[in-house]
Amino acid sequence: MPAAGCMPVLFIGHGSPMNAIEHNAWSDAWRLVGAALPRPRAILCVSAHWQTDGTRVTGSRQPVTLHDFQGFPPELSQLRYLAPGDPALAARVTELVGEHAVIDQERGLDHGAWGVLLPMFPAADVPVLQLSLDPSRDGVWHYRIAQRLNRLRDDGVLLLCTGNIVHNLTRFDPQTNTTAAWALRFRDHVLTLVRSGDHAALMQFRSLPDADLAAPTPEHFLPLLYALANGRQGDKVTVFNDDVIANVAMTSLLIDIV
Repeated sequence: MPAAGCMPVLFIGHGSPMNAIEHNAWSDAWRLVGAALPRPRAILCVSAHWQTDGTRVTGSRQPVTLHDFQGFPPELSQLRYLAPGDPALAARVTELVGEHAVIDQERGLDHGAWGVLLPMFPAADVPVLQLSLDPSRDGVWHYRIAQRLNRLRDDGVLLLCTGNIVHNLTRFDPQTNTTAAWALRFRDHVLTLVRSGDHAALMQFRSLPDADLAAPTPEHFLPLLYALANGRQGDKVTVFNDDVIANVAMTSLLIDIV
């Protein structure tokens, strides 16, 4: 299949690294979405799990697979996702982003990227880059940076943003195995703002009710802003995997031209 013209944009609630190897409702949905997408020329991933001082872009011709987690079965750490990189695209991304963005030749793909890509593009034959997050910057700054990437959609580049709208494992009680009311309220409020197109309120997400519990640190929420910033007039937003488990929202969005 030839590369598409205007690619969709994805925000994926990635959850546990185990979703990369388990067949469950969430990873099955990723497989279906991947199969339905037009074939990208390349994928630019914004993951919650690459945080830097300043902005960096992976520039390796063959990014390594990072196993940036502990306490999971050995089979997960033995996985390799050997998609190629794209140094020329990395140079273009740094030019678009500006803000003294630099290319990182050593950084590989973290589980926020390959954990979703493995079910979605199992052949690993599409070039993949990652763009880092600077957690010291606010939502308005990140949204503005993300808007500079919009033209990549016309070049067949899929923007894949992975994090979680709600992410607070420290407040989960395994004995009760229940999802907190504040987690559901925050997810519902965010989706209401997404559907109404109120991106200004979402850029100020730390001021939203329940944000101190639902998004106590910014890195899992910020990828949502990158996805929303790359929507266009006339795009349809489709919500899928809309579950909150253990105070982690798997809620995901497909942003695509109708």
